[in-house]
Amino acid sequence: MSKKCRFCGNELRYTFADLGMSPIANDNLTSEHLNRAEKFYPLHTYVCDRCLLVQLEEFESPEHIFGDGDYAYFSSYSESWLRHAKAYTELMVERFKFNSASQVVEIASNDGYLLQYFHQKGIPVLGVEPAANTAKAAAEKGIPTWVKFFGVNTAKEMVAEGKSADLLLGNNVLAHVPDVNDFIGGMKIVLKPNGILTMEFPHLLQLMQQNQFDTIYHEHFSYYSFITVEKMFAAHGLTLFDVEELSTHGGSLRIYGKHSDAVEPVVSNRVKQLKAKEAAAGLEDIETYLTFGEQVKATKRKLLKFLIEAKSQGKRIAAYGAPAKGNTLLNYCGVGKDFIDYTVDRSPYKQGLFLPGTHIPILHPDKIRETQPDYVLILPWNLKEEIMTQMAYIAEWGGQFVVPIPEVQVYPAIQQQVLSTIAS
Repeated sequence: MSKKCRFCGNELRYTFADLGMSPIANDNLTSEHLNRAEKFYPLHTYVCDRCLLVQLEEFESPEHIFGDGDYAYFSSYSESWLRHAKAYTELMVERFKFNSASQVVEIASNDGYLLQYFHQKGIPVLGVEPAANTAKAAAEKGIPTWVKFFGVNTAKEMVAEGKSADLLLGNNVLAHVPDVNDFIGGMKIVLKPNGILTMEFPHLLQLMQQNQFDTIYHEHFSYYSFITVEKMFAAHGLTLFDVEELSTHGGSLRIYGKHSDAVEPVVSNRVKQLKAKEAAAGLEDIETYLTFGEQVKATKRKLLKFLIEAKSQGKRIAAYGAPAKGNTLLNYCGVGKDFIDYTVDRSPYKQGLFLPGTHIPILHPDKIRETQPDYVLILPWNLKEEIMTQMAYIAEWGGQFVVPIPEVQVYPAIQQQVLSTIAS
């Protein structure tokens, strides 16, 4: 059966990267499930030769991944992400003058990590969040939240309830949407005539240039360049008038949109500049996308070589974090408990569980000090500076950090100046 592009309907014939078979990345296991069969699905990305959208097939529904009431990711457990959210709030209020008469709507609002800052300023907010457990955490912060998936139908309900948006935002949600036309169509409906929308998502250019193949997992249905995403929004009567390149998640874009018939704001020069940058990198040429797979295989070999040599020398290795990207990395590379003793995570919602596929136990961060491993493999490498600061005490026993992406790098914890180098 032929596969069709989820945006333009074109037949998908070209492979971007084939990462083999993998479980759903955030389906952490309880001890009772360790001896039961797990579902593995193809983690095979394609690129459309018409619109150049990089995409996965849909094997598990969004309802299973996000809407079963037990979603594992809570945004508020990352201090750097909270700082990012607060800075975004200040920027939006300063640039667009949102106030107590405005309505801010966030799609995929998680645990209220961002809307809380608008709420503190007395600006009306509404979250739309499919995961009941994270929505409950938001409600406990005083953030009104609809427990729904967003699309055309939800947008119509919001308009009927008087919840049209002056500012409509979504951070790291666009990649999670299988029906992108329904999603963007809903944004068109709920955005006020002179409203502003912003979306943040990992930048495909950075994924390719920085070898971030572990950000490919079943929650992420699509991977976006600016060239492609501009076409998608334009097809629904929305114009992208500005764009920022961000450092978050290994390199992200923040796009700014408006209704195409709105006079203001005018289109920024940054739009033209980024399109030129992507074109120079070959993102308008299908051949560019077809070389990524070999790059991924080389990284797998380098990581395995490092781990094999470390274990042959009797070194003890623990990991930090239980992110979805870490599960892609471990399952694709075949790294299990024979290499990694355990991982740790600050989120109590993950502690006591086991990583899918590899069955590596997730423990409290205190376990690091207790067992004093020689190496700590940082799985959420996008937070490496924050984690190295938190875990600097591993220098007491000569412990070192290992960062696997873009390729294996070892950082002695005693060299604190490394942190500023990494940050830059």
